[in-house]
Amino acid sequence: LRIAIPRTEPDRTCPKISPVMSAGKNIYFASDFHLGIPDRARSLERERRIVRWLEQIRPDTRELYLMGDVFDFWFEYKTVVPRGYVRLLAAIAAFTDAGIPVHYFTGNHDMWTFGYLEQELGVRLYRKPIEAEYDGKKFYIGHGDGLGPGDHGYKFIKKVFASPLCQWLFARLHPNFGIGVADYFSRKSRVATGTAEDRYLGDEQEWLVQYCKDLQQNKRYDYMVFGHRHLPLDMIVDGKGRYINLGDWIRYNTYAVFDGKDLQLKKFEG
Repeated sequence: LRIAIPRTEPDRTCPKISPVMSAGKNIYFASDFHLGIPDRARSLERERRIVRWLEQIRPDTRELYLMGDVFDFWFEYKTVVPRGYVRLLAAIAAFTDAGIPVHYFTGNHDMWTFGYLEQELGVRLYRKPIEAEYDGKKFYIGHGDGLGPGDHGYKFIKKVFASPLCQWLFARLHPNFGIGVADYFSRKSRVATGTAEDRYLGDEQEWLVQYCKDLQQNKRYDYMVFGHRHLPLDMIVDGKGRYINLGDWIRYNTYAVFDGKDLQLKKFEG
Protein backbone atom coordinates (compact mmCIF):
# COMPACT_ATOMS: atom_id res chain seq x y z
CA LEU A 1 0.00 0.00 0.00
CA ARG A 2 1.27 3.42 -0.96
CA ILE A 3 -0.37 6.74 -0.32
CA ALA A 4 0.58 10.07 -1.88
CA ILE A 5 -0.74 13.59 -2.02
CA PRO A 6 -2.40 14.45 -5.37
CA ARG A 7 -1.02 17.46 -7.18
CA THR A 8 -4.49 18.83 -7.85
CA GLU A 9 -5.56 18.86 -4.19
CA PRO A 10 -2.48 18.92 -1.95
CA ASP A 11 -2.92 18.16 1.73
CA ARG A 12 0.40 18.06 3.50
CA THR A 13 -1.20 17.03 6.80
CA CYS A 14 -2.08 13.50 5.60
CA PRO A 15 -0.35 10.86 7.73
CA LYS A 16 1.36 7.83 6.25
CA ILE A 17 -0.90 4.79 6.20
CA SER A 18 0.62 1.46 7.20
CA PRO A 19 -0.24 -1.51 4.97
CA VAL A 20 -2.68 -4.14 6.19
CA MET A 21 -2.43 -7.00 3.69
CA SER A 22 -4.46 -9.76 5.37
CA ALA A 23 -5.72 -12.31 2.87
CA GLY A 24 -9.48 -12.50 2.47
CA LYS A 25 -10.06 -9.05 3.89
CA ASN A 26 -11.98 -6.22 2.19
CA ILE A 27 -11.79 -2.43 2.11
CA TYR A 28 -15.12 -0.70 2.66
CA PHE A 29 -16.25 2.80 1.66
CA ALA A 30 -19.37 4.62 2.86
CA SER A 31 -20.51 8.24 2.94
CA ASP A 32 -23.30 10.66 3.75
CA PHE A 33 -25.01 9.18 6.79
CA HIS A 34 -26.24 12.68 7.74
CA LEU A 35 -27.07 11.66 11.27
CA GLY A 36 -29.24 14.24 12.98
CA ILE A 37 -31.85 14.77 10.26
CA PRO A 38 -34.72 15.00 9.72
CA ASP A 39 -35.54 14.36 13.38
CA ARG A 40 -34.21 12.38 16.33
CA ALA A 41 -36.39 9.29 15.79
CA ARG A 42 -35.54 8.77 12.14
CA SER A 43 -31.88 9.64 12.68
CA LEU A 44 -31.69 7.05 15.46
CA GLU A 45 -33.30 4.42 13.24
CA ARG A 46 -30.71 5.17 10.55
CA GLU A 47 -27.87 5.10 13.07
CA ARG A 48 -28.92 1.66 14.27
CA ARG A 49 -29.03 0.42 10.68
CA ILE A 50 -25.51 1.76 10.02
CA VAL A 51 -24.22 0.13 13.20
CA ARG A 52 -25.73 -3.22 12.13
CA TRP A 53 -23.85 -2.89 8.83
CA LEU A 54 -20.59 -2.01 10.60
CA GLU A 55 -20.92 -4.96 12.96
CA GLN A 56 -21.61 -7.27 10.02
CA ILE A 57 -18.57 -6.20 8.00
CA ARG A 58 -16.04 -5.80 10.83
CA PRO A 59 -14.78 -9.43 10.86
CA ASP A 60 -13.63 -9.21 7.22
CA THR A 61 -12.58 -5.55 7.09
CA ARG A 62 -9.03 -4.69 6.12
CA GLU A 63 -9.63 -0.91 6.20
CA LEU A 64 -12.70 1.31 6.48
CA TYR A 65 -13.27 4.64 4.74
CA LEU A 66 -15.95 6.99 6.08
CA MET A 67 -16.11 9.65 3.42
CA GLY A 68 -17.77 12.72 4.82
CA ASP A 69 -21.09 14.07 6.06
CA VAL A 70 -21.30 11.31 8.63
CA PHE A 71 -23.11 13.92 10.73
CA ASP A 72 -25.47 16.48 9.27
CA PHE A 73 -23.79 19.00 11.55
CA TRP A 74 -20.73 18.66 13.75
CA PHE A 75 -18.89 21.38 15.62
CA GLU A 76 -16.39 20.72 18.38
CA TYR A 77 -16.23 23.30 21.10
CA LYS A 78 -13.18 23.09 23.33
CA THR A 79 -15.03 21.02 25.93
CA VAL A 80 -18.32 20.18 24.16
CA VAL A 81 -19.31 18.03 21.18
CA PRO A 82 -22.82 17.53 19.72
CA ARG A 83 -25.10 15.33 21.77
CA GLY A 84 -25.91 11.79 20.63
CA TYR A 85 -24.43 9.35 18.10
CA VAL A 86 -22.94 7.14 20.84
CA ARG A 87 -23.84 3.93 18.98
CA LEU A 88 -21.95 4.97 15.87
CA LEU A 89 -18.98 6.34 17.82
CA ALA A 90 -18.72 3.08 19.76
CA ALA A 91 -18.91 1.06 16.55
CA ILE A 92 -16.07 3.07 14.99
CA ALA A 93 -13.99 2.65 18.16
CA ALA A 94 -14.51 -1.10 17.92
CA PHE A 95 -12.73 -1.05 14.54
CA THR A 96 -9.75 1.01 15.67
CA ASP A 97 -9.47 -0.90 18.97
CA ALA A 98 -9.19 -4.07 16.89
CA GLY A 99 -6.34 -2.52 14.88
CA ILE A 100 -8.45 -1.86 11.76
CA PRO A 101 -7.56 1.50 10.18
CA VAL A 102 -10.50 3.89 9.86
CA HIS A 103 -10.03 6.80 7.45
CA TYR A 104 -12.39 9.69 8.11
CA PHE A 105 -12.93 12.48 5.55
CA THR A 106 -14.59 15.71 6.54
CA GLY A 107 -17.55 16.72 4.39
CA ASN A 108 -19.32 20.01 3.92
CA HIS A 109 -21.60 19.26 6.89
CA ASP A 110 -19.02 18.03 9.39
CA MET A 111 -15.85 19.98 8.59
CA TRP A 112 -15.59 21.53 12.06
CA THR A 113 -13.78 18.72 13.82
CA PHE A 114 -10.61 19.70 15.68
CA GLY A 115 -9.16 16.56 17.21
CA TYR A 116 -11.93 14.83 19.15
CA LEU A 117 -12.55 12.08 16.59
CA GLU A 118 -8.84 11.36 16.19
CA GLN A 119 -8.12 11.37 19.92
CA GLU A 120 -11.20 9.49 21.14
CA LEU A 121 -11.79 7.11 18.24
CA GLY A 122 -8.34 6.76 16.74
CA VAL A 123 -9.45 7.61 13.19
CA ARG A 124 -7.14 9.10 10.57
CA LEU A 125 -8.65 12.37 9.42
CA TYR A 126 -8.40 14.02 5.99
CA ARG A 127 -9.69 17.37 4.80
CA LYS A 128 -8.77 16.96 1.13
CA PRO A 129 -8.73 14.10 -1.38
CA ILE A 130 -5.89 11.60 -1.26
CA GLU A 131 -4.30 9.06 -3.56
CA ALA A 132 -3.83 5.46 -2.46
CA GLU A 133 -2.80 2.20 -4.04
CA TYR A 134 -4.11 -1.19 -2.97
CA ASP A 135 -3.03 -4.46 -4.61
CA GLY A 136 -1.84 -2.63 -7.73
CA LYS A 137 -5.06 -0.60 -8.14
CA LYS A 138 -4.80 3.18 -7.97
CA PHE A 139 -7.47 5.09 -6.05
CA TYR A 140 -8.37 8.75 -5.83
CA ILE A 141 -10.53 9.24 -2.74
CA GLY A 142 -12.39 12.25 -1.32
CA HIS A 143 -15.72 13.54 -0.09
CA GLY A 144 -16.30 15.46 -3.32
CA ASP A 145 -17.61 18.86 -2.23
CA GLY A 146 -16.24 21.89 -4.06
CA LEU A 147 -14.54 19.85 -6.78
CA GLY A 148 -15.03 20.40 -10.49
CA PRO A 149 -15.78 23.49 -12.57
CA GLY A 150 -19.08 24.76 -11.11
CA ASP A 151 -20.76 25.41 -7.77
CA HIS A 152 -18.94 28.72 -7.27
CA GLY A 153 -21.34 29.95 -4.58
CA TYR A 154 -20.66 26.94 -2.42
CA LYS A 155 -16.90 27.19 -2.98
CA PHE A 156 -16.97 30.73 -1.63
CA ILE A 157 -19.08 29.75 1.39
CA LYS A 158 -16.75 26.82 2.11
CA LYS A 159 -13.78 29.17 2.31
CA VAL A 160 -15.69 31.32 4.79
CA PHE A 161 -16.68 28.33 6.93
CA ALA A 162 -13.13 26.98 6.87
CA SER A 163 -11.59 30.26 7.98
CA PRO A 164 -10.12 30.35 11.52
CA LEU A 165 -11.91 33.64 12.17
CA CYS A 166 -15.31 32.18 11.31
CA GLN A 167 -14.64 29.15 13.50
CA TRP A 168 -13.47 31.33 16.40
CA LEU A 169 -16.58 33.52 16.17
CA PHE A 170 -18.91 30.52 16.09
CA ALA A 171 -17.16 29.01 19.10
CA ARG A 172 -18.12 32.13 21.07
CA LEU A 173 -21.80 31.14 20.76
CA HIS A 174 -23.33 29.02 23.49
CA PRO A 175 -23.69 25.41 22.20
CA ASN A 176 -27.46 25.41 22.76
CA PHE A 177 -27.77 28.41 20.46
CA GLY A 178 -24.96 27.71 18.00
CA ILE A 179 -25.84 24.09 17.29
CA GLY A 180 -29.55 24.95 17.18
CA VAL A 181 -28.98 27.62 14.53
CA ALA A 182 -26.73 25.31 12.51
CA ASP A 183 -29.33 22.52 12.60
CA TYR A 184 -32.01 24.93 11.38
CA PHE A 185 -30.01 26.07 8.36
CA SER A 186 -28.89 22.52 7.60
CA ARG A 187 -32.52 21.40 7.33
CA LYS A 188 -33.35 24.41 5.14
CA SER A 189 -30.45 23.48 2.85
CA ARG A 190 -31.76 19.92 2.53
CA VAL A 191 -35.25 21.18 1.62
CA ALA A 192 -33.82 23.65 -0.91
CA THR A 193 -31.97 20.84 -2.69
CA GLY A 194 -35.33 19.34 -3.62
CA THR A 195 -35.24 16.43 -6.04
CA ALA A 196 -32.01 17.43 -7.81
CA GLU A 197 -30.14 14.68 -5.96
CA ASP A 198 -32.53 12.01 -7.24
CA ARG A 199 -31.56 12.10 -10.89
CA TYR A 200 -28.45 12.16 -13.04
CA LEU A 201 -28.07 15.63 -14.55
CA GLY A 202 -25.89 14.72 -17.54
CA ASP A 203 -22.12 14.73 -17.84
CA GLU A 204 -21.86 18.49 -18.37
CA GLN A 205 -23.81 19.30 -15.20
CA GLU A 206 -22.27 16.66 -12.96
CA TRP A 207 -19.29 18.47 -11.46
CA LEU A 208 -17.64 15.33 -10.14
CA VAL A 209 -17.80 13.69 -13.56
CA GLN A 210 -16.05 16.72 -15.02
CA TYR A 211 -13.49 16.59 -12.22
CA CYS A 212 -12.80 12.90 -12.87
CA LYS A 213 -12.28 13.58 -16.56
CA ASP A 214 -9.74 16.27 -15.70
CA LEU A 215 -7.98 13.91 -13.29
CA GLN A 216 -7.61 11.27 -15.96
CA GLN A 217 -5.90 13.72 -18.30
CA ASN A 218 -2.89 13.91 -15.99
CA LYS A 219 -2.77 10.53 -14.28
CA ARG A 220 -4.56 7.25 -14.63
CA TYR A 221 -6.69 6.06 -11.72
CA ASP A 222 -8.49 2.77 -11.63
CA TYR A 223 -11.10 4.09 -9.21
CA MET A 224 -12.19 7.61 -8.28
CA VAL A 225 -14.37 7.29 -5.18
CA PHE A 226 -16.51 10.14 -3.81
CA GLY A 227 -19.56 10.84 -1.70
CA HIS A 228 -21.41 14.17 -1.50
CA ARG A 229 -23.60 13.62 -4.57
CA HIS A 230 -26.08 11.33 -2.72
CA LEU A 231 -26.76 9.38 -5.92
CA PRO A 232 -25.17 5.91 -6.26
CA LEU A 233 -23.13 5.91 -9.47
CA ASP A 234 -20.68 3.50 -11.08
CA MET A 235 -19.51 4.69 -14.48
CA ILE A 236 -16.55 4.58 -16.83
CA VAL A 237 -14.90 7.97 -17.36
CA ASP A 238 -13.33 8.48 -20.80
CA GLY A 239 -12.69 4.75 -21.03
CA LYS A 240 -9.85 5.03 -18.52
CA GLY A 241 -11.19 4.54 -15.01
CA ARG A 242 -14.33 4.19 -12.93
CA TYR A 243 -16.07 6.96 -11.04
CA ILE A 244 -17.88 5.55 -8.02
CA ASN A 245 -20.28 7.70 -6.04
CA LEU A 246 -21.29 6.07 -2.79
CA GLY A 247 -24.83 7.45 -2.61
CA ASP A 248 -26.20 7.97 0.90
CA TRP A 249 -27.86 6.21 3.83
CA ILE A 250 -30.93 8.43 3.83
CA ARG A 251 -32.51 6.67 0.86
CA TYR A 252 -30.13 4.12 -0.62
CA ASN A 253 -28.03 2.47 2.14
CA THR A 254 -25.25 1.98 -0.41
CA TYR A 255 -21.54 1.40 0.05
CA ALA A 256 -18.55 0.13 -1.94
CA VAL A 257 -16.30 -2.82 -1.21
CA PHE A 258 -12.88 -3.63 -2.68
CA ASP A 259 -11.84 -7.28 -2.44
CA GLY A 260 -8.33 -6.83 -3.81
CA LYS A 261 -9.41 -7.33 -7.41
CA ASP A 262 -12.51 -5.23 -8.05
CA LEU A 263 -14.51 -2.41 -6.47
CA GLN A 264 -18.27 -3.00 -6.31
CA LEU A 265 -21.14 -0.78 -5.28
CA LYS A 266 -23.57 -2.61 -3.00
CA LYS A 267 -26.70 -2.02 -0.96
CA PHE A 268 -27.19 -2.99 2.66
CA GLU A 269 -30.48 -4.84 3.13
CA GLY A 270 -30.16 -5.62 6.85
